Order: sequence, then structure tokens, then C-alpha cells
Amino acid sequence: MLSKFRHKFLSQWELQVMVWPSIILMVVFSFVPMFGLVIAFQDYSPLSGFTGSEFVGWDNFKAFLGDNDFYNVLTNTLGISLMKLLIGFPLEIVLAILINQIRLSFFKKFTQTVSYLPHFLSWVILGGMITSWLGSTGLLNSFLLSTHLISEPISFLSNANAYWWIATLSDIWKEVGWGTILYLAAIAGIDPSLYEAAKVDGAKILKRIWHVTIPGIKNIIVLMFLLRVGSILGANLDQTLVLQNASNMPRSEVIDSYVYHLGLAQGDFSFATAVGIFSSVVSVTLLLIANVLTKKLSDSSIF
Repeated sequence: MLSKFRHKFLSQWELQVMVWPSIILMVVFSFVPMFGLVIAFQDYSPLSGFTGSEFVGWDNFKAFLGDNDFYNVLTNTLGISLMKLLIGFPLEIVLAILINQIRLSFFKKFTQTVSYLPHFLSWVILGGMITSWLGSTGLLNSFLLSTHLISEPISFLSNANAYWWIATLSDIWKEVGWGTILYLAAIAGIDPSLYEAAKVDGAKILKRIWHVTIPGIKNIIVLMFLLRVGSILGANLDQTLVLQNASNMPRSEVIDSYVYHLGLAQGDFSFATAVGIFSSVVSVTLLLIANVLTKKLSDSSIF
């Protein structure tokens, strides 16, 4: 057994040399730090450390589920994430198909570049731009006042009820172009003879998209949908921190920012870790459910 393993290892030593550094780095930086999750079951004190802190079992999880802020934070997280999923996800597919239909090469590259550009800007820069545009003397208020659609300036970021839409639309603006890359690559891989055959059969452009393009990128659509569902409880911490203020806090506080405020601002590391574990477990559960559903509906899945 050992000699067989050694023979196989030596026969492919070049591949082993390339793979093992990655495996070691993944174990050191991804799996070893997971030992720290034990503080979710402790009343952790940095002075006492992992071994000296008192073990409290499920108390931190019970405290989170019984917290008055729990349902508000969960509702905000699910609401914002679902809006991003239901609006942003299909928009990426539609934009990729529209870009693919552009025949002028220069205009096609220009459109792609313009749509990708916001992705490379950090939320610090975009947050400053959005705060400026949506302020009382910002671009949007100036336009609405000049067109007499409103009589007084509106401070949009101070309006808690408007926050979900602001978070959703600003996230779509930043990421929708970047999200088209995989779909454009998948569309480029479709056999051109299928389009020619559809043309011969008299199919117009919409029918060619429906019967050739969509089935050709179906697997990528399923893959991206499952990845989106798996991160549905992650409502983008960077975006939340730059757009959040005291006025919109009731509708802008999500699980990630809740963990950040508890863990770093208040130093309640055990409670924050318990909330983080809860979020991860729910995300994995949603991913598995979505994987089963997509496998039944489209015969495509990632597991």
C-alpha cells in the first residue's frame, strides 16, 4: 500500500509540488483560524484566552435569538439581499445578452468598459459620491426641484424607508457590468451554427435568444444563482458602513454590520462569533436547498 502510494506520488511529483503549497496555505489560513469559533460557546475574555474562558454552551446563540434586534436585523438582511437577487441577478443576464447583440465593435467595447468601471471603485469612493448626490443640495434634489417634482429638498439617506432601494440600486450600479463577464464568455462559446439554423427556420432575434442563447448559458445561470443564494445573508458590509447613519439605522442594520458593531465596537467577541456562525449555517442550508431545487427543475447543480 505504502509503496503504491510512493510510486504514484513520484510519478506525478511535478503536479504535487505545485498543489501542496496551495493546500498548506489553505489549511493554515482557512482551517486553523476556525479553531477560534470555540469562543462562540464561551464567555470569552482576551485576558483568559481560549483555555481559561468560561464555557457557556449555547447561551450566546439563545441570547441572539431572544434579542429584540434579532428579527429587525434578519429582516433587513433578507430584504436587501432578496431585492439585490431578484433585480440584480436577471439584470446581469439581460445586459450580457444586449451587449452580445451589439454589432459595432467600438460601441460594444465602450459599453462593456463603462459597465465594468464602477466595480473597480471602492465603496468608500462610491459612498462619498452617493452621499453627495442624495444630499439636500445634491444632484438628485437639484434635478427634482428644477423640474418642480418636489417643493422642498429631501434627505434620501436620512429616510429609513428609502434605504433598501438605495442599497439595492447602488449595488446593482456597481456590480451589474462585472456580473456580465461570465455570461458573455458563455454566450461566446455557443456554436454559431445553432444561430444559423434558427435563422433558416425563420426565428427572429427574440426567439433566437430564447431558444439558443438562454439554453446555451443555462448552466452558468444556475451556478451564479446558487452562489448568490449561498451569500444571501451577506448584505455587503462595506456598503452598509459607508451609507449607514443614525437616521436610517433601523432599516440599514444587517447581520454583518451587527457583528461588526458587537465584535469590534463593543468588544463582545463571543456573541458576535455566535451571530456569525448562525449566519454561515443558514447560508449553507439555503445553498443546499437551492441546489436541490435547481437540480429538480433544470437538471443542473453544483453538487
